[in-house]
Amino acid sequence: MLTFKEYLEEAKRGLWDNIHAKRKRIKAGSGEKMRKPGSKGAPSAADLKAAAESVEVEDNILEDKKGHYSDAGGMTQKGVDAYNRKTGGNLQTAVTTKPSKLKAGSKPAKRRKSFCARMGGMKKRLTSAKTARDPDSRINKALRKWNC
Repeated sequence: MLTFKEYLEEAKRGLWDNIHAKRKRIKAGSGEKMRKPGSKGAPSAADLKAAAESVEVEDNILEDKKGHYSDAGGMTQKGVDAYNRKTGGNLQTAVTTKPSKLKAGSKPAKRRKSFCARMGGMKKRLTSAKTARDPDSRINKALRKWNC
């Protein structure tokens, strides 16, 4: 059985998209790799299905624990730290400083500008008109928090 961290690493690489065509790890500590189906010594489809079902994964990477999410939208520092511990990620909290207080060209100013450009485009193209107008939608909360 794979550990949660190993599952995330393989999921990042897209190995779970097509279980029959990709190579996978059978056991967490064995280091054995499965051969491609059709090759000599390859596991059967039933073995592949059983291996996939044996992976127990939480639906939510970060459980909704008290203090991990802000009512204003996004994660708190405590939530970001917990996420980074669990996934080995490098997530950072929002740049909530007003743009007028940020030094032009500084790292936080560039992060903020990049985020606002990305999320503004998503709001424009990838949301319904109802979501775009809703002040409590996740995208509007995020844009407000980042002072976009």
